[in-house]
Amino acid sequence: MAESQRAGGRVATVAVLVGAVAAVVAGATIWLLLTDPVTVANAVDSGEISPLVLSLADIIYNALVGLLDYL
Repeated sequence: MAESQRAGGRVATVAVLVGAVAAVVAGATIWLLLTDPVTVANAVDSGEISPLVLSLADIIYNALVGLLDYL
């Protein structure tokens, strides 16, 4: 019984982590779509996702830096 509870706890923890990462990426994508639609449009049009990924990484990094400066 205790073993199945531990396994359930691990599954729940992984699910929460995956959900948090997905929410951060979705929020950054929406922010990028609103603030730099040309990058998103070029990525969709050409099929090259590296500029989009770089922009998303930059947005997430700047948000984390701003959050840490605030704390």
